[in-house]
Amino acid sequence: MKKTVYVTGCLGFIGSYITFQCLEKGWYVKGIDKITYASNTGLLEGFKQFKNFSFLEKDINDLKFLYECDYIINTAAETHVGNSIVKSDDFVHSNINGVHHLLELIRNYRGEGKDKPILLHFSTDEVYGDVTEGEHLETDILKPSNPYSATKAAADQLILAWARTYNLPYIIVRPTNNYGIGQYVEKLIPKTCKCLKLGKKIPLHNDGTPIRNWLHAQDTADAIITIIEAKIENEIYNIAGGFEQANVDTVRKVVREYMGKKAPNNGEFWMKYIDTDFSRVGQDVRYALNDNKLRNLGWKSKRLFDYEIPKIVKHYKENFIW
Repeated sequence: MKKTVYVTGCLGFIGSYITFQCLEKGWYVKGIDKITYASNTGLLEGFKQFKNFSFLEKDINDLKFLYECDYIINTAAETHVGNSIVKSDDFVHSNINGVHHLLELIRNYRGEGKDKPILLHFSTDEVYGDVTEGEHLETDILKPSNPYSATKAAADQLILAWARTYNLPYIIVRPTNNYGIGQYVEKLIPKTCKCLKLGKKIPLHNDGTPIRNWLHAQDTADAIITIIEAKIENEIYNIAGGFEQANVDTVRKVVREYMGKKAPNNGEFWMKYIDTDFSRVGQDVRYALNDNKLRNLGWKSKRLFDYEIPKIVKHYKENFIW
């Protein structure tokens, strides 16, 4: 049976991958995006090739009602940690108030005797805080360490409270660091390509030592389809890529791939392109998730970081749009 889903933040990085995945399955997608600095409006042309797609330019806080649908997949969010440290207002507006507004819309809609929709909400691995050893489970206590992750953790708590108080069904997913073609330039991999293109130093916080677990956005989209098709309700799922490395190693690989044949044989040549004279307040040392719960549904990450990086770097070299 074909499903109807809302995808909020459909012109964002993760939201766009999910939108395409749902459309290709023949599901009806109502895309919503308020079109911020990080939205890719060029995606609309591709979306509109599908007759099962419709679009609304709107802040989720300004939605007045819901059309009948099976799921609201909420990827709409402010996500840049550095921006949240400088000014947190937009993060509270989108990440907390926006989720509260969606919950109230769903509550009122279901109050009319409807048994749908289910809110499928995108959280983040950062809500757990960092971990020097081992991996976080879905049942671990949330210990956010910066304004961004605090707003995401607050949204998670709102959802759980509305589920218990009003019996609203939900799914919360907490992915690790997503990467892939189409990511906005403020993120590490495209930012590295931008700096190389412009001949600028690549800024690395805390000497590039923080460790991140990398997950391809297509694997994230696959995970969402797996969860929906399993007819799951009232669960939290970690989504991990299974590959972790220090940020400095990620930059090293991107620089070497970008330079190609121009890269000298000197193994440390890439260091002249980076600037480590940066530190971030509340910088987390390492994120790591255990996603066995999701894997038990039959999902697993398929894309290999070292295999995907050449394709991603090639894309940014040929499509310099910043």
